[in-house]
Parts: sequence; structure tokens; C-alpha cells
Amino acid sequence: MFGTESSLSMFLNTLTPKFYVALTGTSSLISGLILIFEWWYFRKYGTSFIEQVSVSHLRPLLGGVDNNSSNNSNSSNGDSDSNRQSVSECKVWRNPLNLFRGAEYNRYTWVTGREPLTYYDMNLSAQDHQTFFTCDSDHLRPADAIMQKAWRERNPQARISAAHEALEINEIRSRVEVPLIASSTIWEIKLLPKCATAYILLAEEEATTIAEAEKLFKQALKAGDGCYRRSQQLQHHGSQYEAQHRRDTNVLVYIKRRLAMCARRLGRTREAVKMMRDLMKEFPLLSMFNIHENLLEALLELQAYADVQAVLAKYDDISLPKSATICYTAALLKARAVSDKFSPEAASRRGLSTAEMNAVEAIHRAVEFNPHVPKYLLEMKSLILPPEHILKRGDSEAIAYAFFHLAHWKRVEGALNLLHCTWEGTFRMIPYPLEKGHLFYPYPICTETADRELLPSFHEVSVYPKKELPFFILFTAGLCSFTAMLALLTHQFPELMGVFAKAFLSTLFAPLNFIMEKVESILPSSLWHQLTRI
Repeated sequence: MFGTESSLSMFLNTLTPKFYVALTGTSSLISGLILIFEWWYFRKYGTSFIEQVSVSHLRPLLGGVDNNSSNNSNSSNGDSDSNRQSVSECKVWRNPLNLFRGAEYNRYTWVTGREPLTYYDMNLSAQDHQTFFTCDSDHLRPADAIMQKAWRERNPQARISAAHEALEINEIRSRVEVPLIASSTIWEIKLLPKCATAYILLAEEEATTIAEAEKLFKQALKAGDGCYRRSQQLQHHGSQYEAQHRRDTNVLVYIKRRLAMCARRLGRTREAVKMMRDLMKEFPLLSMFNIHENLLEALLELQAYADVQAVLAKYDDISLPKSATICYTAALLKARAVSDKFSPEAASRRGLSTAEMNAVEAIHRAVEFNPHVPKYLLEMKSLILPPEHILKRGDSEAIAYAFFHLAHWKRVEGALNLLHCTWEGTFRMIPYPLEKGHLFYPYPICTETADRELLPSFHEVSVYPKKELPFFILFTAGLCSFTAMLALLTHQFPELMGVFAKAFLSTLFAPLNFIMEKVESILPSSLWHQLTRI
């Protein structure tokens, strides 16, 4: 026993101050590198790398059981509704106010050198185009077969070339000989319809101005309207004709909606409103395009607030899916009634009137649905071009809404002031938004991941609720600071720190020495001698 103590004290006495400097300096360097990596990983992916590895890999090895799997049979029925809601809220939707690639997105790239659209976003658009603009019988018409491949093409120039090729094929084959009577020599000249989807692609991606895009969409309308009328007459002749009619309907609705958006961009707002109303009356069941959101924005531009209220009365229904446009437009209309005379000092003295209370409640409702919007409306966060797809209740939807509606909020006197004074009060009503909501379902936890895929890398994604720093980042920061301080003190006061180090190690080994003494006193000396020899 005494040999062990003497060897330990001899080892401690041989350690020089340089050893302690090297030890603490190396520890500080390693913990600093871990801290930098952890911070970078947290900023990029929103989680701790060490924590993720521990949960994903070490926990199963140590015998950890996933609570979800162990309780699956007990909780599947109770959680089915909330799971379905979570999936629906994390679904990515087509942005009803999406910009034109050639006339707007590409112009931004030419000026700034930045790509406003991510590959994930453009890939979703390609899938939408294949769903809306193609059908199983496209191989029967050469132009449609070319466009079916064009929608799958990743290279923009290859898509544009394919669209031109489809139009050229139609020009070549536009005059074909068709026999009037079988087995006769009487022939007629029949004109083939132009390829509407080829014009759509050129209007979206090749046109460099909105005016050029509008001209191409008008040509697409002529071709699309003819195809729609023909397929409408044949839709009941079989499943193939029904699929063609469904495709032609989607093409026609898309063209008319984009023509209305062109008119809105070019300042012909009343014409755009009429086109949207006519389109909604002609195809009332096609709600997937969310044309009412385009109509709301155009009506706000005309300051036709009574018409806006009428549209909201139809679409702001408990059975219909909500959006930032619906919730924040309803809040804007109620704020408009009181915002010009609203004063936070006066309201604190006399209390809120009924109209003011209704406006505040509408703002709280909107903020609960999408808490990212106020920072963009109040210009506390810089705007970027909206993506082609949005995630409801996410940062992408907030950008898409604020990009078009910020001007409408500024036009209403005092509306932004009322929003500024009241929007943060929402968070006091929902202290745990991921667990329980107030007027809506709990805030989905998937928004940050999806928004990072939809939004460009140069944009700082808004995260709600704000995440606290993971434990391992705080731990490595404390360890790095502590070891760096020890290294500095050891370098400045080597003798004193050497004494402290020896005293610390002696104190650390004191319990072990105490246990060894007790064991030695209990065991016979002969047995202890044999154990030490072993």
C-alpha cells in the first residue's frame, strides 16, 4: 500500500509546469474545436450533433426503447387526428402568387448573381407540371409527347428548345391530308391544334418581360380553349377521353389565371379582378389553384374593402383550410376600423373598446397561425423573392404573403402601428405552441426543415419557437473557457499552479487511498500480499 502511495507521489513530483500548460492548452484547443463544430451544426441543421448521435446510435446500443414504438398500440387511435393534422400542415403547397421565372426570377439572377429558387422548389414545380399538363394519351400526339419529356428536363435551355420543337412539329404537320370518304380520292386539308403547353413553358421561362409573357399566354389560350372544347364533347366516351379532358381543363384554368396575373402586374387591376371572378364562376370546383387569394390581393389594391369582406365571408370558414392571406387579411380589415385613432397610451388608460378588442383578437389569431409574418410586415427582417412553393404556417408562406401585401398594410393608416403594439401578446396565450394551440392546432415541428429546403441558402430562415442552445454547446463552451483559463494561469504562475495541481490530485485520490486502507485492515496480510503479487 505504501508502495502505491510513494509511486503516486513520485509521479506527481516528476510532472513539470510545462506538462500542465500542455495538458490544459490541448484540452482547451480540443474543446474549442468541438464547440465551433457544434455551433456550425446547430446553425445549419437546428440540432446538436452530439445529441443527435447519442439519440440515434448510442441509445439503441445501450438498450433504449423508443417510446413511440412501445406505446404505438395504445396511442394510435387517440393520436390519429393530430397526426393527420400534422401531415396536412407540413404539406408543401403551390404558391398562388408565384412569380414568372423568365420575367422575374431570372432577372433577379442577372442583377444579383444569386439563385432565388432552390433545386427542391424547382423539382416540385416540375412534378406539378407533369401532374397538371400531361396524361397517358400524350404519346398519340407528337407535340404533347415532346412536352411530356420537356417537363421532366432539368436544364432550362433544353426545356425551352423542346417547347420550340413542339411548336415546329405542329407547324410542319398543321396541314395534313384526311380522306373525306373511305376508299375515295376526295381529300381535305385539316389544321391541327397548336400545343398550348409549349406556349405556357415559353411564357413562363423564355419571356423576359411580363408583356412578352402575356402575348404567349394569349396564344396558349387560343390553343388551349380549342382543345378544351373538343375534349369536353368526348369526355364521356371512355377513361382515356376523360383523362384528356381533365388535363385540358387544368391547362385552360392555368392559362387564364396567369393571364389575370399578367394584367395585375401590368396595372390593369380591374381587368384582372374581372378575369378572376369569371374564372371562379366557370370552374368553381378547382380550388387547388387558390384563385381566391389572387382575387383578395387584387381587390386590396383597388381598396375595395367591402368586396374583400365578401370573399373572406365565403372562404374564411372553419371547414376550409386556412392560409396567411386569409388570416392576415381578416386582421387588416378589422384593424382598419380602429387603427387610425388607436393609441397605446390611451388604450392603457381607458381600456380597449369592443372594436379594438376585435382587431387585437384578429391579429392574435393571425399571428398564431403564422408567427413569422409580423417581422416582415414591420420590416424587422429583410424580404426576398417568394418561392414557387410554400409551407403553410412556415417562413416561406410569410415571405410570399408579405412580398405582395406589405403595401396594403402600409396603405391603411395606423395598421402597422397596431400590429407592432399587439402582435407579441399572442405568445403569452400559447406558452407551449408545439404542445397546445389556442385557436389552431399546435404549431408543427416540421416547418424549419421544409423551409430550409424551399428557401435559398443566403436567406436566414425564421425559426419558431426560438430554440434554446443545446446542452452540449453550453457544456463545451464552459469546458473550453475553463481549460483556457487554466492554461493561461499555468503559463503565468507555473510554480503556484503546480502546487494547486498536486493538491487537487492528492484530494482526488484521497477516497481511493481511504478505501485501500480499509481493505488492507480487513483482509489478512498474507492474502493481501498474494493479491498485490497478482
